[in-house]
Amino acid sequence: MSRADYHQEHAQRAEAEARRLLAEREHLGSRWLPWVASELYHLSPPPYANMVRRELERLTAG
Repeated sequence: MSRADYHQEHAQRAEAEARRLLAEREHLGSRWLPWVASELYHLSPPPYANMVRRELERLTAG
């Protein structure tokens, strides 16, 4: 499977995961960043975790 195929297949799931993580930001306050780092660390495979990380960056940049 090519990188593009992998991305296309998992893009919606990665965005949903990023939105789930972002939804906890207000609730966790200053504990959010370490919590998100831990959540990302436990995601696998690594290419999927990177997709979620990029989605978080995209959603918080706006």
